[in-house]
Amino acid sequence: MDRMKNLLEQIKNRLDELNKAERKVAEVILRDPQEATRYSIAALAQAAKVSEPTVNRFCRSFGAAGYPALKIQLAQSLASGAAYVSRAVEADDGPEAYTRKIFGSAIASLDSACQAIDPQAISHAVDLMIQARQIHFFGLGASASVALDAQHKFFRFNLPVTAHSDVLMQRMLASVAHTGDLFVIISYTGRTRELVEAATIARDNGASVLGLTAADSPLAKVSTLSLDIPLPEDTDIYMPMTSRIIQLTVLDALAAGVTLKRGVDFQPHLRKIKESLMATRYPSEEH
Repeated sequence: MDRMKNLLEQIKNRLDELNKAERKVAEVILRDPQEATRYSIAALAQAAKVSEPTVNRFCRSFGAAGYPALKIQLAQSLASGAAYVSRAVEADDGPEAYTRKIFGSAIASLDSACQAIDPQAISHAVDLMIQARQIHFFGLGASASVALDAQHKFFRFNLPVTAHSDVLMQRMLASVAHTGDLFVIISYTGRTRELVEAATIARDNGASVLGLTAADSPLAKVSTLSLDIPLPEDTDIYMPMTSRIIQLTVLDALAAGVTLKRGVDFQPHLRKIKESLMATRYPSEEH
């Protein structure tokens, strides 16, 4: 992603490197980036309770000659969709504040993932799915529900699909894998030992492994193909939120790719499944 477009993420990621005064400037900008674009340097200095030379030093540390130049970069970040910086929920946040932060964090994470995902890797993953004799989705913890959602999506493509969140069942399935089987292993960190071992066993038996995981993680390294997913949150400490949304969205993209690759001849099959649900729903009321 271009440096200008990524300005807000740069500021957020470098907070700990800034001195106390410059950090105050950063916090004012991150608190309301839109409002910051309307500040003069004097107004920003007053809002941050620092001097104007401090604001100028802050700007230079991010490659801008002064605040007018930084505001241009900031406006470009807002226009690119990077405005929704992830901000931790504070203990004294009210419903409006924490709701905005959670939505903002999700939007920012999806935008970052969209920029990072390689379309060629998506295309390769779609090919693996279309060529598969059967697909097994594996996930543990928060990723288990993502694996189950994937099963609901991909069974529509008229091939055997399963989802498993039990490590013993995962290991047994991997041990009887064959060429033509595809194991889609979903792990945010890619460091869960049981999943890495299952992937290794499956590959040793001739199966393909598609990892939805972090770049250069142990799981990514043993996968046939890894769709590298950015790490916008620390799931070792915090409850996973945006990571689950990114995983679901990547799977939606793969499902769309499989549908398009199958072509128009496959549409009647999908329509038949959709129509089978009509009898289970009350008719919509017209107002």
